Parts: sequence; structure tokens; C-alpha cells
Amino acid sequence: MRELDRLLARKSRSEADISIEIERAALLGALDRRQDAQAAFVELLRRHPTHFSALNEFGTLLAAQGAIDAACRVYAEAILHHPENPMARVNLGNLLLRANRHVEARAHYEAALQADPDHAAAHQGMGAVLSDEGDRDGAREHFARGFRGHAVSTLPYRGSGPPIPLLQLVSSGGGNIPTAPFLDDCVFLTTVIVADHLDPTTPLPPHGLIFNAIGDADLCQPALEAAIRLTARSKAPVINDPRAVMKTGRLDNATDLAALPGVMTPKVVLLPRARLTGLAAAARLTGEGFTFPLLLRSPGYHTGRNFALVEKAADLAAAVAELPGDELLAIEYLDARGQDGNARKYRVMMIGGKIFPLHLAISRNWKVHYFTSDMADKPDHRKEEMAFLADMRAALGDKAIAALRAVCGRLALDYAGIDFGVNAQGDLLLFEANATMVIASPDNDPRWAYRRGAISAVIDAVVAMIKEKAARA
Repeated sequence: MRELDRLLARKSRSEADISIEIERAALLGALDRRQDAQAAFVELLRRHPTHFSALNEFGTLLAAQGAIDAACRVYAEAILHHPENPMARVNLGNLLLRANRHVEARAHYEAALQADPDHAAAHQGMGAVLSDEGDRDGAREHFARGFRGHAVSTLPYRGSGPPIPLLQLVSSGGGNIPTAPFLDDCVFLTTVIVADHLDPTTPLPPHGLIFNAIGDADLCQPALEAAIRLTARSKAPVINDPRAVMKTGRLDNATDLAALPGVMTPKVVLLPRARLTGLAAAARLTGEGFTFPLLLRSPGYHTGRNFALVEKAADLAAAVAELPGDELLAIEYLDARGQDGNARKYRVMMIGGKIFPLHLAISRNWKVHYFTSDMADKPDHRKEEMAFLADMRAALGDKAIAALRAVCGRLALDYAGIDFGVNAQGDLLLFEANATMVIASPDNDPRWAYRRGAISAVIDAVVAMIKEKAARA
């Protein structure tokens, strides 16, 4: 910073000075001096309102700070003045993809590839879009081009002391653990490896620990197989052994966890789409042991996407037509409604062999997710969640707590979560148990103040678990 300030103190201003100013503004952001960084970019753009690098770097800063709408507007401005430059299109496409605005994201990736057919990040983005749309073959082609020679990347380290060097294994097609809440770049020097596209002859970067962030056994089998081979090459401790993750698919959980005392798992069958279409489709499901209502789900999706409740046989064809993929999961419907008619879905996290309450979502809808539930508008619902977070055993009962501990022991994962309900008999109604669970912090609304302690406790437990593994190494 001192060197940049010295260079900028020169009296003459030239094109080179603009690049120095951009570097300085970006460095302020890297040093977490947010207001100074934003002020520097605003002043720079006041004088050079169409400068591509200034706009692009400002958009990157805003996105890193969570100001997604503002970042999108800045990237759009860069595209307006520099339509031939693929970088801003890819950056905007990535933000749109995160917001599940797939059609818009795809348009920007396609435009970027028209400008530069070999643009690696554009191919990666297109692969993600196609994977999300269910076009796995098309996704693989783009991922192969996007990650060839780009399967390893080291993130910036901003700490003042020696870092903990860590390898983070991810899958190209998604299904990864969101690690941003706990992999602090002031503590960990993180090198990200896209496991399913790493050249096996590539030496592993220096590391003292491996965090396998590949979490979806239904979606990520090739990546998990690659992760098994990769971890065998290292003597470092591994968080979330990929061999254990491989056993947490919905089909495996439905059978393996059903034998645990106090655990009720739904019947789950993976069926070709052809068996779910035509006049005999309902009879085929009946032959598999299902009754209506039942659930249909495209494998590899989360947050309620491509997931449908089929109330009666007459609704089956329409539901199948709406879901992507050559195969679909038929799932027994477990009724998680309480006496008030509302469905409840609890989430606990399993960290280092211990269970922590994370949230309770209550909804009138069968498909319960916190961000679409009735929690914000219902003080009594928030009061019930508060009680769950304060005393999980009192809220769930001894039988459910014992069942949760049994599931935790059976999965043998360092980081995972369980989504579940509890019936009138105190049994655990298991919806999902795997490593892809998100620890999402609420916004600054004072209504969510009671949730922050539980979320912080989980994050602190994850960081402590990682540090303990690293110290053991």
C-alpha cells in the first residue's frame, strides 16, 4: 500500500496511474477496509465512468461484500460499454447462477464463449447451468474444457501469522459443502482442487490437512471416487472421508438408517422415467409398495428444487413432466404435521461427533425450507424455534435425541447435518442426512437475534474441529 501511495503521489497522471488506482482500491477491499475501498472506486469511476477494469473490479468487490444487486448493476454497466469483453459477462453470469436465474446466466455464458470460445470460466459456468438443467452429458463436456489446466487454485491468505495450509476438494457439478462461513482466510491458506478434473500426475500442493467438501453422494459419485484416489496419495488427516460420504445417498440412508432405534426413514426407489409415464405408471408404483400421496424428486438437487408432492394417481403424469433427469426418486411421504396442521422440519448439525441445533422451520406447506417458511411472520413460531435452540432435548424428547446420536454415529462424518421431523410417538422422521447442509446466517433483522448464538456455536465447533485435526497432523 505504501508503494502504491508513493507512485500515486507523482504529479503526472497517465493510463498507468489508473491501473495503480484500481489496484489500490482492490487492495483496500482485500484488507477489509470496505468503506475506503468503495470510496476509492466511486471516485475513480467519477473520473473514468466507462473504464472496464475499474467497473469489473468494483463489481468483484461488491460481490465479495454480499452486495449482489449492486454488483450485478456494475457488471451490467461494464458489459454495456465493453460488450466484447467476456470477463464481466462471466462474472455477472456467476451471480445470476447463484440466484437461480439460469436463463439469464446461460445467455451471458454463451455470449462470453462467442467472444472467446476457450474461456475457461465461461465453460465452467455453462457446465453448471447444464448440470442444473439435468443435461449431465452437456455439462461434462463444458466442465472438461473449463477445468483442463484449471483444476487447482489457491485462495488469498490475509492472516498476519503462519497459516494452516489446507486442501479443499470440490466437485465440478455442484453438491459441495458451502465452506465460506468457517474457512477463514486469516487462518487457513486454502487450495481448492476440482477432484474430478485433476490430472492424476499433478503433484498435490503443500498441505497439512484435507477438507473433502464434496457432499452429495447422489450427484457427485465420479468426484468422490476421484477424491478417494487423491486422499490415498496424502498422509494428511482428512475431514469427511469421501468413502463415508459415498454411503449417504438417499437410497443408502433409507435402508441403512431404518434399522436404528427410534428412526423412521421413507421408502425410496430410483426409477427410470419410462416407468413413471403412461397409463400403467401408478400401478407400477403400487407394485413397488407406494401409496398416494408420495414424493418425486430429481436426484442431486437441494433447497426444494425439482421436488414434487403427488397427491393422487391422476397427478402423476404432470409431476413427472416437470422434473428433469432420466431417473427419478420415488419417496414415501412422511407426514410431519403437528396438531396445528403445520409441518415442522428441524435441522441439527453433526460436527466432530457432536450434535448442535441449527434451526426449526414451520410452514403450512409440505415442502418446508427456512427461507420460504412462515417464521418471519409468526411470533409463536419463532418462540417455538427459540425453545428448540435453547434446550434441544426438552423440545424433542429423549427418544429423538438418542436417535439423532445413533444417526451421527452411523454416518461417521466430521461435518454433516440432519433434516427431520418428530411424530406424536417421539420417533425421528428422517428427511435427509448428509454433508451438504448449509449454515446460513440470518440478516440483521432484530427478529432473528435469538438465532445468532446457535449459528455461532456451530461455526465455532467447525473451526475448532478443523484446528484440532490440523494440530494432530
